[in-house]
Amino acid sequence: MDTFKNPIIPGFYPDPSICRVNQDYYLVTSTFEYFPGVPIFHSIDLVNWTQIGHVLDRPSQLNLDGTPNSRGIYAPTIRHQNGLFYVITTFVESQYGERRNFYVTAENPAGPWSEPVWLKGAPGIDPSLFFDDDNRVYYTGNRVPPTGQTHAKHMEIWLQELDVNKGTLIGDPVGIWDGALKIAHAQEAPHIYKKDGFYYLIIAEGGTGFTHAVTVARSKTIAGPYEANPRNPILTHRHLGKDAPITNVGHGDLVDTEDGDWWMVCLGSRPYGGMFRNLGRETFLAPVRFEDDWPVVCPDTGRIEEEMRGPNLPRQKVISSSIRDEFDQLELGMEWNMIRTPRERFYTLAEKPGFLRMKLRPETLADCASPSFIGRRQQHLSYNVATKLLFSPETQGEAAGLTLFHSQTHHYRFEVIYVQEQPVVRVVKREGTSDDVVGELSISETSIELKVEAHFQELTFLYRNQFGKWHVVAEKQDGRVLSTDRAGGFVGTYIGLFATSNGNENTTYADFDWFDYKGE
Repeated sequence: MDTFKNPIIPGFYPDPSICRVNQDYYLVTSTFEYFPGVPIFHSIDLVNWTQIGHVLDRPSQLNLDGTPNSRGIYAPTIRHQNGLFYVITTFVESQYGERRNFYVTAENPAGPWSEPVWLKGAPGIDPSLFFDDDNRVYYTGNRVPPTGQTHAKHMEIWLQELDVNKGTLIGDPVGIWDGALKIAHAQEAPHIYKKDGFYYLIIAEGGTGFTHAVTVARSKTIAGPYEANPRNPILTHRHLGKDAPITNVGHGDLVDTEDGDWWMVCLGSRPYGGMFRNLGRETFLAPVRFEDDWPVVCPDTGRIEEEMRGPNLPRQKVISSSIRDEFDQLELGMEWNMIRTPRERFYTLAEKPGFLRMKLRPETLADCASPSFIGRRQQHLSYNVATKLLFSPETQGEAAGLTLFHSQTHHYRFEVIYVQEQPVVRVVKREGTSDDVVGELSISETSIELKVEAHFQELTFLYRNQFGKWHVVAEKQDGRVLSTDRAGGFVGTYIGLFATSNGNENTTYADFDWFDYKGE
């Protein structure tokens, strides 16, 4: 049996959910404040995945205006029933704002997907749907226990029947579980499965950090009572040291193959340079075996490994994503995202063929807005990224370039900017609420190449003209600024292109000839 490498989808692709339709597998992940929302992937071997679209790709489906960093779309679940795909998820308005749950449907998983069906009376986050044998449909989510919390972040898993045709919850909600670990917190991400006469309830416990875990309970009836697996948690890495190559494993979803084998997709992180997780939470795959009518995850070692024995499925041809985008198509590739919902078309691939032309707008990367930005996820511990920029700033504050972006308050900008009546190329580190210029050189060229060499957590920023040598603008910069462990939140690092007029209205644009990303 062939082996495979974890993670199966590297980079900021957290909270995976999976379903199977015959021999085809489909997977979705969270996207928080990024647009389009909820990427959807396809595979026939559970190991090699190809993105086929986004579930939420229209502003009418996804209004992220004013959504803070690490809020927005949380933990989607994908299911299929009677020829129709369902994705249900939570929209989180802000840290303390409303949590609103909705679902969308599609006949073709590549889209188009329907407008959202917003559910009333559905508190909490991380919803899931379960389609029972009698054609009844059930909603599960988490909520504060009606009797009150016994400890911080204590949550209850609840269940209620759903009329999917009318988009309404029916009957009475029932609390079915408040966790297997009792003193654990953040009971969430419930998924129900039916096998051999048992309803299995899998949830996440312990929060999304180092103590993350997957637990399971079972019952003969869907409303309970549920009994805990005495082996709980069935998956965690919290018992390992913080120097383990994979940490904070949790948030699992099960799928069976046509041959009856079981697998789990889950999230985890690969820290480097210490307990720093620039890549965010990634998607991993783990084998599952049932013993004594209980699931056992990773039965060989009890943990997710970087290389494991793979599924007994025909391996599909690996379709590697190009590391170089020449911008010679009329639409951006699916790997590119924007920050929040764009309300105007700020870029074009048609106006100057072979170039990405970006309009300079007043919004900046430090604003809670939708700036002129397109980015793709960092997917390797070390990497080189470069672009060729054609740009002639003439007014104070006009800027364009590369960014290593985690959030409004934590990012690097490698920019050409007009300062004191001349253009300069500079590196700006933002950690908190102020900018720190860590390197700057005057330039006269209007066509230059920008490059960032990331050797683990050490960053070097270089530029050159078309025929010249590379000049170091800043070196030995700290990549840990881009880690959730410094910046907070739940997202990972993006590598992107941006253009801004820093608060001023104008008609200037920047042209990007190509973009290179190469992981090591």
